[in-house]
Amino acid sequence: MGLRRIGSTQRKTQRAKVRKRNRPRKVKERARRDARMLTVISGRPLPHTPWVMSWLSVKLDKPSTAITQADVDAIVSNAHAHAA
Repeated sequence: MGLRRIGSTQRKTQRAKVRKRNRPRKVKERARRDARMLTVISGRPLPHTPWVMSWLSVKLDKPSTAITQADVDAIVSNAHAHAA
């Protein structure tokens, strides 16, 4: 039983190190993805490709079938307001 506990403790500490190392990289990637998605949706009407609709669905906390052009315009204008 002691060896199992030691192994699980080592795995737990290793996972914590990996999460700590990956966090800044993932934050930067999310920012890049948000910027990329905003350029894709700005000035283009609905519908968008599935991966864009999925991103919009997460941002709006709505199913993709319930997303309207007004929602998309609000995200774009909100992003421009925060950038300025």
